[in-house]
Amino acid sequence: MRTIRCVSAVLGMTVLGAGCEAQSSPVSPPVSQDVCDPASDGRNPCPQNFHRPRQAPLSQMAQIGRMLFYDRALSGSGKLSCASCHDPENHYGPTGNASVFEGGADLHRQGRRAIPTLTYLERMPPFSIGPDLGNDDVAPRVIAVPNTGNQRGSKSAADTASSAAHIVPQGGFFWDGRADTFQQQAGGPLFDPDEMASTPERVTARLNTAPYRAALLALAGARGEKDPAFLREEALFAIGRYELEDRHFHEYSSRFDAWLEGKARFTPLEREGYLLFNDPQKGNCAACHLDHITCDGLPPLFTDHQYEALGAPRNMAISRNAVASYYDLGVCDAQSDGRKAFAAYCGMFVTPTLRNVATRRVFFHNGVFHTLEAVLDFYAVRNLQPEKFYPRRPDGEIDIYNDIPEQYRSNIDTIDAPFDCKAGESPALTESERQAIIAFLGTLTDTDAPVVAPVVDTATGQTGKRQDG
Repeated sequence: MRTIRCVSAVLGMTVLGAGCEAQSSPVSPPVSQDVCDPASDGRNPCPQNFHRPRQAPLSQMAQIGRMLFYDRALSGSGKLSCASCHDPENHYGPTGNASVFEGGADLHRQGRRAIPTLTYLERMPPFSIGPDLGNDDVAPRVIAVPNTGNQRGSKSAADTASSAAHIVPQGGFFWDGRADTFQQQAGGPLFDPDEMASTPERVTARLNTAPYRAALLALAGARGEKDPAFLREEALFAIGRYELEDRHFHEYSSRFDAWLEGKARFTPLEREGYLLFNDPQKGNCAACHLDHITCDGLPPLFTDHQYEALGAPRNMAISRNAVASYYDLGVCDAQSDGRKAFAAYCGMFVTPTLRNVATRRVFFHNGVFHTLEAVLDFYAVRNLQPEKFYPRRPDGEIDIYNDIPEQYRSNIDTIDAPFDCKAGESPALTESERQAIIAFLGTLTDTDAPVVAPVVDTATGQTGKRQDG
């Protein structure tokens, strides 16, 4: 059994942490943001170099992982694969407008949360709670957690390290950080009764009859022959290797990447959106969605891997939300006795990457919004026009923050722009400014991602798409 945690070395990228020692290949030195704002013609006046993942043929383990990724026979229904939810045609994210995917053994059980993308996870640190390290890919130490009163520091696009003295949850896979490794992540949906709905016995049976069995056993060795649990873990490891090694999971091929390198220009609207994205008094988006090259020369991921409680409205399209006592509280529910021991983080979900966000149609952990326009409206006027997002109670009052119990609502971000606007004030972003930010977000779409489904796999005979017939 193997574990994939910090993996940048195998991708040809070096993660050095806060020290940022000298690199073997040149990267650009830090530059002043004001000096390097986009020029009036949209060009980058300060082009920079950065390290992309090394491109190389897939290892044998990753090739096996690719076959597993598209193998529907692993699922309880026999009709779902990893690719059914994580569609290669949509940057390994969901396709369509459904808030959550319907899976299970009968394909009619709702998932609990919106499907996240599988792209740009190669630098995800393990889950931890500790000091905010800003734009650093190295996980902090775990320290004591306050059980009352979230001492949250303000976050600003102009100074992402300003909250470094404060204790924050960060890292880990899924919306709540409950997995630390790629193979743990692969096993989550596989054995979830609402998703792929498989069982260890079914997976073992498939591994013993699959066309890739001999190749997997050759790498798993004698223990794989004798120990079904070990062989299953090797299979999950193989899926993780595929997600790590295949370049389509982390291309860094967007127009924004080309702009960073001085090879592309923003349109006037994209330029305006970029400046608003970075303006701490306006969009302030870069406070959490970091958009600059790291100090050790790695391209931006557009996330700080941290967790936020934004107060997204309850999504009644999810059937379990019809039960008034049901709440999905994110990171605190992923921890043992979390609603007490981790009360300061209840309602918090991870900040996702914004790369390829313009191709998504489902936003926030509960999939409550379906357009970027709706998302930007929520950011701009959540507290100013709550009636746009929240229902009214029987007494006529607006039930603001209705998807988080009253005792945890102090965790919701009300101090960072644009969420700091008070009733009666003007929104931090006008409607035209929101459209400009959306135009900028369109520059984050990878340009050489697969545009059609992969060729039918010669070993499995499958493309991995959902089959209802």
